[in-house]
Amino acid sequence: MQPYVSVVLPIYKEEKYIEKCILSILAQDYPKDRLELIFVDGMSPDRTREIVMSYSEKYPFIRLLDNPHKVVPHALNKGIKNAKGDVIIRLDGHCDYPTNYISILVKYLFQLNADNVGGVWRTLPAKETNECYAIAIASSHPFGVGGSEHKIGSKEIKQTDTVPFGCYHREIFDRIGYFDEELTRNQDDEFNARLINNGGKIYIIPELVINYTSRDSMQKMRCMYYQYGLFKPLANKKLGAPATIRQFFPGLFVTGLVVGGILSCFSTFCLGAYLAILCLYLVIGLCIGVCKAVEHKRPALVWYIPWTFLNIHVSYGVGYIRGLWKVLFNKRFCVHTNR
Repeated sequence: MQPYVSVVLPIYKEEKYIEKCILSILAQDYPKDRLELIFVDGMSPDRTREIVMSYSEKYPFIRLLDNPHKVVPHALNKGIKNAKGDVIIRLDGHCDYPTNYISILVKYLFQLNADNVGGVWRTLPAKETNECYAIAIASSHPFGVGGSEHKIGSKEIKQTDTVPFGCYHREIFDRIGYFDEELTRNQDDEFNARLINNGGKIYIIPELVINYTSRDSMQKMRCMYYQYGLFKPLANKKLGAPATIRQFFPGLFVTGLVVGGILSCFSTFCLGAYLAILCLYLVIGLCIGVCKAVEHKRPALVWYIPWTFLNIHVSYGVGYIRGLWKVLFNKRFCVHTNR
């Protein structure tokens, strides 16, 4: 008999995407009598709750729980504690999933003797605009996000440091604890690093491709990456060490922009080096922009993509520096809503 699976989805203001997400889960080939779907909503002011409730009336395995804290880790923990399954899968209402998503995850969770398995993202533009295309492309390009394999893709099943929307054995949470509720962002990364530190194994399954819809404006994207950077030092503090090296580069980039700019005022050598590095950064961005403009037949991407790279790196870098300052001086981290 197939293991009983509990799918937990933290949601907030997902009116635009939630129905597509639900339909993709209802289309799963996993036996419905071995499945429950738990939505944990941060008291959405839009039609998100109404849409979920309409489906829960038709399908008894769909439940809606309230998350008055409004942030993801609280939602995840509440969903897991209310779950019946031996296997817990954390999904996101901003995505839709292939029909074999759950069955393949469960298969490899046991076949690989893994503690967590997950797929890769196909990052899609939220709208048919140049800005949205640039956000989707930059957010899934190595120059934009480094070596995050679930974002840039992987060709083979292999161990990794984190995966999106993981599939876990229920006993993992009893053994190492739940998601850290102080981490508005990066709670998945912290939990997965904690899992590895406790001898766990995480595998990426490239045959499973999740359609992830990126943010629909540069402002929302900046806010997201700023929060990723902001909470990363706190996650590192809790783990006792950085989970990856790539997280440092945006902070160093922003520091270099500021310090290099100041030193350039006093030294022609520093000015030359500073301008050379900036030109190299711009040339790399433009080259990628040209390639993507040709690929997508959108000439404006030549300029949009370098601008988007800069926004990602500066937003994350500023957030990281501020987060580091908060950790060093014991400052309080503000709580933000899910979206």
